[in-house]
Amino acid sequence: MMNDESYDDIINLPHHTSARHPRMSMRDRAAQFAPFAALTGHDEAIKRTAQDNEDEWAVQ
Repeated sequence: MMNDESYDDIINLPHHTSARHPRMSMRDRAAQFAPFAALTGHDEAIKRTAQDNEDEWAVQ
């Protein structure tokens, strides 16, 4: 377990701001953490397959 003195040397330093890279907008920053579909079209393919199978079962 850490003691409370672990960060005493840096805790009151000013926040670093890059001179080279402009600050990212809140919208762009939030987009980095937004959920995404790793398999684009996967949900639609499953729905289509389920619907095809339902149609097949209804005919029999």
